[in-house]
Amino acid sequence: MALPSSGAISLNNVNVELGNSGTANINMGSAAVRGLFGVASGAITMDNGHGKSNTSYIAATGGTVTTSGDYKIHTFTGSGSFVVSDLGNQASTVEYIVVAGAGGGGTSRGGGGAGGVRNSYASETSGGGGSSESNIQLTTQSYTITVGAGGAGGVNGNNSVFSSITSTGGGHAGATGGSGGGNGGAGTSGQGFGGGNGVSYGGGGGGGSAAIGSNGNGSGTMSTGGAGGAGILTNISGTATNYGGGGGGSAYWRHSTVFAGSGGLGGGGRGGSGGNGVPGTANTGGGGGGNGNSGGGAGGGSGGSGIVILRYQFQ
Repeated sequence: MALPSSGAISLNNVNVELGNSGTANINMGSAAVRGLFGVASGAITMDNGHGKSNTSYIAATGGTVTTSGDYKIHTFTGSGSFVVSDLGNQASTVEYIVVAGAGGGGTSRGGGGAGGVRNSYASETSGGGGSSESNIQLTTQSYTITVGAGGAGGVNGNNSVFSSITSTGGGHAGATGGSGGGNGGAGTSGQGFGGGNGVSYGGGGGGGSAAIGSNGNGSGTMSTGGAGGAGILTNISGTATNYGGGGGGSAYWRHSTVFAGSGGLGGGGRGGSGGNGVPGTANTGGGGGGNGNSGGGAGGGSGGSGIVILRYQFQ
């Protein structure tokens, strides 16, 4: 049942919706009425109650909308708008994960750093990067969603944004970012980890949102690339998924992938071994693999694009 969507609303209507006797005394400024009408403070009128229900929830559009249990999920794989038309009278907050675009692998053989991860979803394992933050309190408005693109080889990724939350693009090899690029790039506190160190011709793995990239090993043409750091594991979408894996470091001149660093869980690309680094996976914020050609003719893999996922209770 709900209050009339137009026209007059009587005190009897309000009482019945609240589960009271229709003739009970009622205080229009009470917490129960304000919760029903969706007006937390200030002036309140009967018109504020049009269409409201004592069990109403947030009404919103934008992105690809799915459900999981009692929750509605909006997934943005590209930039767009999250439009909130009604706050209902339940908790008007939204959980989020905001993943930036990842850095590209370097011609210096280091793997690309993962896109920075910021999230408020409690049921995730982060290991420190992408640590849980506060939910966003919604208002009725259109929120601009920016999903960052991954960087080309040797280029940082781009930021992703939702409301006041900005996740920083991943660093290319040697560069600072949301997660740092391989060969010593630093990560951003609360978003990701640094890249591993390179040795001789073995590139360091790019940092992930949940772990540091591994160091390169060996010396000279016997070097091997370091693995990319792992990304966080979350089931905010209803399916357990890793986001923000670092790109693997490359191995010099070895035409066998066993010598190149593997990409980190969460879309990181494998490093090259006498060839191109593997790109990070789209919409994971996974870093690109490092370049494995000594002559510079092969490129570092491009970083994977980011993603924004929002979740709130709807029943």
